[in-house]
Amino acid sequence: MNKIAVESKKYRYAMQLATIFLGFIIFGLSENIKGPAIPRIQYDFGLDEQQLGTLLSLNSLGYLIACSFTAYLTRIWGIKAVSMIAFGSMVLSGVLIFFSHSYPVFTSSYFILYIGNGMLEIGLAILGARIFVRNTGTMMNLSHFFYGLSSIVAPIIASGMMTVSWFGHVFDWRGMYLIMLSLAVLPMIPAFMSTFPGDHTSHEDRIPLKQLLRDPALWLLVLVLSFGVVSEMAVGGWLVNFLEKAYQWDSVSASGMLSAFFLCFSAARLVLGPVTDKIGFTLSLIIFSCFSGICTLIAIVGGESLAYLFAAAGIGIAPVYPTVMALIAKRYPHGSDTAITFIVTLMGVGSVIGNYAIGAITNGFKNAYGAGTELGLLRGLQAGYVFIGVCALLCAVFGVMLYSYLKSRKELI
Repeated sequence: MNKIAVESKKYRYAMQLATIFLGFIIFGLSENIKGPAIPRIQYDFGLDEQQLGTLLSLNSLGYLIACSFTAYLTRIWGIKAVSMIAFGSMVLSGVLIFFSHSYPVFTSSYFILYIGNGMLEIGLAILGARIFVRNTGTMMNLSHFFYGLSSIVAPIIASGMMTVSWFGHVFDWRGMYLIMLSLAVLPMIPAFMSTFPGDHTSHEDRIPLKQLLRDPALWLLVLVLSFGVVSEMAVGGWLVNFLEKAYQWDSVSASGMLSAFFLCFSAARLVLGPVTDKIGFTLSLIIFSCFSGICTLIAIVGGESLAYLFAAAGIGIAPVYPTVMALIAKRYPHGSDTAITFIVTLMGVGSVIGNYAIGAITNGFKNAYGAGTELGLLRGLQAGYVFIGVCALLCAVFGVMLYSYLKSRKELI
């Protein structure tokens, strides 16, 4: 291979990495600026906890819909075009959110944001599965580290930006969304300048979905990922709300705890990636998700003095998603696109149900203990957050089942 070809290959790989890393940074920002904004959105539109859970579920539905068609668009147009559309839709949603002064318009704008998020996640997962053929666990966790990195600063930046004035106009949550989502223009640059592998793979070389569906491991991966992601993603939407209303923390302190969660989250993805390669992907899923669930439940039972364990839970839940992606890439090397799309789509269904369940559980317990009382609100919030911890434990349970199945067939990864 001549020098020009080598340099060209290095350049393409650098642009691919820039697209993945910047993409996850934007993904982390777009997902986790909602924590500080949700109490303000709830106040502006007069929503109760169940309506809030429904709102988040509807947004997860947009994400789910995007997952269902993104792989098809990837096969037709390629990852490059899909990535550009995903980033562009996120910028568009920021503009629409800024001008949304009624609940239906806001819901529609948020729905578009999650369409973009869904397209982006599938695109980045497929690209990672194609590129990271060596040290897969390490590189998958490193890529997702950038999601955690932006998630650390997202709540702090968001809460600070909502108080900033510009020529006498306070940004509030609408202006904050406009500015933060406009940053999605940045990863469009390396995506536009790059070429991506695998877009011209013939259909004959791909494993058909019907064949994949006969593999019990695929269904166990769906359950592992669904419960793991519900536990992970719910923190961004519910932790600040919980701390402010259950313990009367101010917005800055509550947002700081959310940032601490993502600090632990990011550090875990940076440090534990090589561990997953060493001890095995399946065993890693069991150990880490169990740790997260235990930390969350102890934090609830122990009260405000053990609130730091909410942050520590991020250490365990962080490696779950990238480790599942790494496992898919290794187990289905010729069908990763199809497997990722199927698993993540069903994971989206779990997210819809999970977000709704958290809101419904919170509201149900609040009403049972007294809808208008402080005790009722506290018990409701505690019950909703217990469900988040239970989801992490269920992730571990199905991880044990997956481990047993693969070990019995001598196919452990």
